[in-house]
Amino acid sequence: MKSPRRLLIIEDDPIIVDVLKLRLETSGFECISAESGEAGLKSFYSYQPDLVLVDVGLPGIDGFEVIDRLRDLSDVPVIFITARGTESDKVRGLRAGGDDYIVKPFGGDELIARIEAQLRRSAGCSNCDPTSKYEDGEIQIDLDAHEVSVRGAIVNLTAYEYRMLTVLLRHPKQVLSQEQILDLVWGSDAMEAALSSVRLYIGYLRSKIERNPKIPRLIKTVRGFGYKYDPPSQAPVDD
Repeated sequence: MKSPRRLLIIEDDPIIVDVLKLRLETSGFECISAESGEAGLKSFYSYQPDLVLVDVGLPGIDGFEVIDRLRDLSDVPVIFITARGTESDKVRGLRAGGDDYIVKPFGGDELIARIEAQLRRSAGCSNCDPTSKYEDGEIQIDLDAHEVSVRGAIVNLTAYEYRMLTVLLRHPKQVLSQEQILDLVWGSDAMEAALSSVRLYIGYLRSKIERNPKIPRLIKTVRGFGYKYDPPSQAPVDD
């Protein structure tokens, strides 16, 4: 059975939040809410939602700035839900990185349809036939043979380096915290490892796959959040 898709609602009106949660959870979604832009960014980082619903008029940083910051972390779908319905607001929201813009009041069925449409688009090739190979123009991996090539040349990776690379590749352009990487790479041994191990192995991996490890273009550091793999073009990685 598939896990429910997770939605983050960034909205400061508790009545609207309650209405949205009731409608969305009845439709099978899992929801979490935040009442300010700053809280929304923290929740995004910890919750890793599949889609974000955000109001424009928020206390602290507004919805436009929230999306601007989110786009440094992820390309997750974002839908504005706001009473500000002027053409200039809509244009600003879409140019800021929003995927859709819905003006209040709106119908529950319309909202669900728009959410489902964005989730289908973001799924990309997740429903394609599984493949045992990965290639993005810089990195090529034979997942069956555990063989990694970088720009056509085979490179030898340790077990942890290989696991770290595939973990990052399976989450392209998504920021993973050091704690998440520690858990995904070290698994049951994560309790015995330390966060310094993540930084150490990120350095090892960069030295083997980056053109210039001092100016990494593939494995990027997002200061204060973690690391992300920024491929020249995306390709699916099978489990």
